[in-house]
Amino acid sequence: MPVRRLDPVLIDRIAAGEVVERPASAVKELIENALDAGASTIETVIEAGGRQLIRVTDDGCGMSGDDLELAVERHASSKLPDGDLTNIATLGFRGEALPSIASVARLEIFTRAHGDTHGYRILIDAGRKDRVRPAAHARGTRIEIRDLFATTPARLKFLKSDRAEALAVSEVVKRLAMAHPQVRFALAGDHLAGLDFAACPAGAAGLRARLAQVLGREFGENALAIDAAREDVSLGGFAALPTFNRANGQMQYLFVNARPVRDKALLGAVRAAYMDYLSLDRYPVVALFIGCDPGLVDVNVHPAKAEVRFRDPGLVRGLIVGALKETLAGAMHRAATTGGARTVAALARRTFGSPPSGAGGTAHRNGSQSWDWQSSPAAPAD
Repeated sequence: MPVRRLDPVLIDRIAAGEVVERPASAVKELIENALDAGASTIETVIEAGGRQLIRVTDDGCGMSGDDLELAVERHASSKLPDGDLTNIATLGFRGEALPSIASVARLEIFTRAHGDTHGYRILIDAGRKDRVRPAAHARGTRIEIRDLFATTPARLKFLKSDRAEALAVSEVVKRLAMAHPQVRFALAGDHLAGLDFAACPAGAAGLRARLAQVLGREFGENALAIDAAREDVSLGGFAALPTFNRANGQMQYLFVNARPVRDKALLGAVRAAYMDYLSLDRYPVVALFIGCDPGLVDVNVHPAKAEVRFRDPGLVRGLIVGALKETLAGAMHRAATTGGARTVAALARRTFGSPPSGAGGTAHRNGSQSWDWQSSPAAPAD
C-alpha cells in the first residue's frame, strides 16, 4: 500500500484524541482559556455529562473578529509571543484545544473584546468552519460544545455513565477553583449538585476560605497552614491533621504555578511526610501550592499538561517533606474535630448522661472529676 498524506480533517480528529479524552478534558481546556483571559467569573453548564452540551461563559478580555478567526486554527496562540517554551506563564499555550474540539463536535463561539461596539460569532461543525459574523454579546466569551465525539463514535463507547462524566467535570472545576480563589466559579447540570464558589480575597485567608468552600468546613477546621521556601521554590497551602484522613488519595491536591498536577514524585513526598502518623491504608488530605520561576519547571511533557518536570526535583521533594514534617510535629497536640467525633460524643452524653460533678469521682490534676462507671446506666446489674 503506497504512503499518502492524510486528510487535514482526519489529522485533526486523530490529534483530538490526545487533547480531548472525555468531556472533563474539554471543560478543563475551556476554563483554562478563560483564566488566561483574565476572567473574574466563569460559569459552566453541562448536559448528559457533557456529551450533549458544554457551555462555558466568562467575563475575560474577549477576542476581536480577527483573533477569533485564528483562535480555531491549529497551533495558533497568543500565549507564546517570543516562542520560548522554557518560560511558560499561562495555563494554555499549544493552540490545540479549540480546533481539536471542533473536529469532533459542533463548536460555537461568541465573543466581544473590551472596547468593541459589538461581538463576533463563529460556528464549526465537525471541522467545517463557517465565517466569522457580527453578533450581540457582552464583554467576554461564551463557548458552546454540542454532540461531543459525534464524528468519532468509537470514543463514545469508552465514556462512562453520564453521572460519572459529570462528576469528572465537577472535579476539574473544583481543582481549578482551588488554584484561583479570586475567581468566581459556577457549575450546573444534570447528574450533579450545582456548584457556586464565590470569589475570595487575596492571601492566605482567602485561600483557606476557598478550600473550605470546595473541600468542606471540616477541612478548614482541621487544616494546618504551610508556608516554606527553599532557594527559588516556595510552598504554601494547607495540610490536614493526620487524624483527618481518607481511605484513598483522591483528596490530595497539588498545584504548580496555579496549574493542577498529578505527579507521582510529589505525591510520594506527601506520603513520606505523613509516614510516621498514618498507616499504609490511610491517606492524608492536602492542598499544596508550589511556586517557582517558569524556567525551573517544564509543563510541556504531557498532552493534558497534568505532569511536570522540575529542573531540580530533589529540591522540591525535600521542601515538601521537610515543611510538612515540621508543621505536623508542631501540631501533634491537636486532634481532628470531625463531625464523626462530635456525633460520638453527643451519643455518649445521650446514652450515659453527663459525668457526675460531685462525690464518687477521682480528682484529676486540673480539678475536674473522673466519671464513676458504676453510676452509669451501662454498669452491669448484680
